[in-house]
Amino acid sequence: MKDISKKIKPLQDRVLIKENVDSKEKKTSSGIIIPVTVNEDKGSKSGEVVAVGPGRIEDGKKIVPMVKVGDEVLFQWGDKIKIDEDEYYIVRESEILAIIK
Repeated sequence: MKDISKKIKPLQDRVLIKENVDSKEKKTSSGIIIPVTVNEDKGSKSGEVVAVGPGRIEDGKKIVPMVKVGDEVLFQWGDKIKIDEDEYYIVRESEILAIIK
């Protein structure tokens, strides 16, 4: 994957995700099956975190995001953007449902 961090840096608690577009269900190393329907536009999507913002400020304290570059995640909606020929989602960390192990 290209080094996208030279082209875009998410702000606050936003995360840049490259959606997985596999056409078959996947099984994680821990045995969790991610069905094909996760990739449909009915709800959750799966993807890889490619950039993470520095965090948000809440009550004067910096809250650092829990996800990091390279994490595989389930996420809800986000703003779809196109950089070069690739599509990405920018989502708030609160829209990420889970980190897939």
